Amino acid sequence: MAESSQGRASHWQYYGGDAGGKHYSDVDQINRKNVDQLEVAWQFRSGDMEEHGDLMSQTSAQSTPLLLPEAAGASLVYCTPFNRVIALDPATGKQRWSRDPNIDKRGDRTFRCRGLAYYEETRVPEGEKCRHRVFTSTHDRRLLALDAVDGKPCSGFGNEGEVKLAGSSEPGHVSNSSAPVAANGVVVTGSTIIDFVYSKTPRGKVLAFDTLDGSPLWQWDPLEGHPDSGSANVWAPISVDEENDLVFLPTSAPSADYYGAERKGDNSHANSVVALNLSSGELVWSFQHVRHDLWDYDTPSQPILFEWKKDGKTIPALAQLTKQSYVFVLNRLTGESLWEITEHPVPPSQIPGEQAAATQPKPIAPPQLIDPFLMPQQAWGLTFWDRGHCQKQLAELNSLGVFTPLSEKLTLLFPGSLGGPNWGGGALLADQDTLLVNVNNMPFTARLIASDNTEKGSERDHPTAGQRMRVKMHDTPYDVEMGVLSSPLGIPCNPPPWGKLVAVSLSGGTILWEKPLGSVHEMGPLTAPFHIDWGTPNLGGGIATAGGLFFIGATMDRQIRAFDVKTGEVLWRYTLPVDATATPMTYIHKGRQYVVINVGGHAMFDREHSDYLIAFSLPL
Repeated sequence: MAESSQGRASHWQYYGGDAGGKHYSDVDQINRKNVDQLEVAWQFRSGDMEEHGDLMSQTSAQSTPLLLPEAAGASLVYCTPFNRVIALDPATGKQRWSRDPNIDKRGDRTFRCRGLAYYEETRVPEGEKCRHRVFTSTHDRRLLALDAVDGKPCSGFGNEGEVKLAGSSEPGHVSNSSAPVAANGVVVTGSTIIDFVYSKTPRGKVLAFDTLDGSPLWQWDPLEGHPDSGSANVWAPISVDEENDLVFLPTSAPSADYYGAERKGDNSHANSVVALNLSSGELVWSFQHVRHDLWDYDTPSQPILFEWKKDGKTIPALAQLTKQSYVFVLNRLTGESLWEITEHPVPPSQIPGEQAAATQPKPIAPPQLIDPFLMPQQAWGLTFWDRGHCQKQLAELNSLGVFTPLSEKLTLLFPGSLGGPNWGGGALLADQDTLLVNVNNMPFTARLIASDNTEKGSERDHPTAGQRMRVKMHDTPYDVEMGVLSSPLGIPCNPPPWGKLVAVSLSGGTILWEKPLGSVHEMGPLTAPFHIDWGTPNLGGGIATAGGLFFIGATMDRQIRAFDVKTGEVLWRYTLPVDATATPMTYIHKGRQYVVINVGGHAMFDREHSDYLIAFSLPL
């Protein structure tokens, strides 16, 4: 093994690698020259398949582990979809401790836990219990504080180690998916809300508590002053600028997702990236990237904090990826855009009472990460027959650009509510402004259907491949029907790739390269014994390293891959037991670099599930 990283203390103490979500590690023991030698170092199984087999179809294994420092036990800790927190030996994968909160599993919602928050509580003397603690927000709306060393509850936090969070009378309608954040004595948590089936849902309040005793410090409602809606919650990962005492919140759409006649105006602070004072919860600035959302264009990913260096200036900056496939680059102290923003005209809505925003913001750079225009002559198919079906569908669609409001006529949604980018976010190379991001490139269609108030409808927020679903929007005049725009063979009607990896220069405002991400050889009619690199839908993110590599699972082909960050060339790949719809992490432990990924499948695409955590390393 190379010796360049020997002796380096390298931990992954935050969900996104650092508090600002860069998804970057400075370790380089595994690099372009030797990555093809990677092999499985160890694997661990949580036992979920055996214990919860009947519920595994409702799970998504999205957790990114943390590696804790020596003083906190030097364990690798992660959470299962059912919020069990597990600590492992980082060298062997053997379990050290486990804490099961025994969550309420009622309700027809996806179980997931993207990560944990580690915090050193300096108000507790060194060597005493719970100086080092791990926070997690559970599916059934509890904020837990555990001792990082042994996993036992921190009894001085809340009620014997937990604080009950506001929820809903319906199990699963308000839950949690992303990790809380902890800094400067404050722990902050968002929520996940079933916003697509109700006109007025619970408010998407962000809550902050004292890290020592769990006492409430502040709460912030994105829709304050807007009584006719709900949600706008923060379900995506949160970022923190500890030095400037700022917390950055990616807010989601207001309810209902596809009908807004009852929530007039821009619905400010929804579909935004918002900066609050971490200590007080006071609003510092807000940047709204979708006004009066009618497309479920939540802010899907963690704000990425970095230093913008251009024309001899260094500016504290933030990059925000959106489902629309825009990259907004902002001054993170003021919210001012560092690229000029233009106003994109939006067609008026054809739905009675609906008042779509007249324009939507669009940065002049970087360019949109997918091309949202799809004309009948661009239809794609394996044969003349299925291509002809796609051409006919496209010719009949209502399609006037990315912000075409839904109507009772079938409308093109490209990108759909899956994105573009999603919660996996992007990885920023150190001392550079190159952002690597995985995106979906699949067209959807949707229409509003007058509600008959009888059908229950689906409570899933995304259709599975080749299927259409009807979602009942309670207390509105309409249901919404949606699905992937595909041929009778179930193949998307746009040319591949249907998933891709894109490298973006943030200060140059250009696309450096893009490559297909994923093989369709296990999907539908394209099943084959060899890889067909046309890209697949993808969920989960990637990480970049000083070894010149970008590691990512995310695809629907059971692969984890390593890309060359300069060229996009695939340098290594490995076939996993099931899909890995989680973001990997890496660390050095006792002189050896490991790359670890959660391998558990995903409920959305009706693929297989399991309960693996797998570590890779170079041969000894």
